[in-house]
Amino acid sequence: QVQLVESGGGLVQAGGSLRLSCAASGRTASNYAMAWFRQAPGKEREFVAFISRSGAITYYADSVKGRFTSTRDNAKNTQSLQMNSLKPEDTAVYYCAAASRYSFDYRVPSSYDYWGQGTQVTVSS
Repeated sequence: QVQLVESGGGLVQAGGSLRLSCAASGRTASNYAMAWFRQAPGKEREFVAFISRSGAITYYADSVKGRFTSTRDNAKNTQSLQMNSLKPEDTAVYYCAAASRYSFDYRVPSSYDYWGQGTQVTVSS
């Protein structure tokens, strides 16, 4: 098993930046593909970004492409999400997720085995 803990959320003005981090413990993070999802009040959890085990492959939701960057440091068992040019519609609870399987739809929450508790990101207009 792996435990995931997010940090770095907060309140920021539109156009600002935040950097989220996800610390993994329990098993080596490189055993897992990882992702970020977010959930706004009254909405379903949605895919934000995916990063492969090595960090060589990343995918992003169209809504964040060009503004968000996902990275990971397997030596430190962490993944990060750099969020720039934030918009009010980015306001949500952001979740870190880890998947143990090797073939799956990275955009679907049910593909992931482990989840963090979430961190709130609020973007004011």
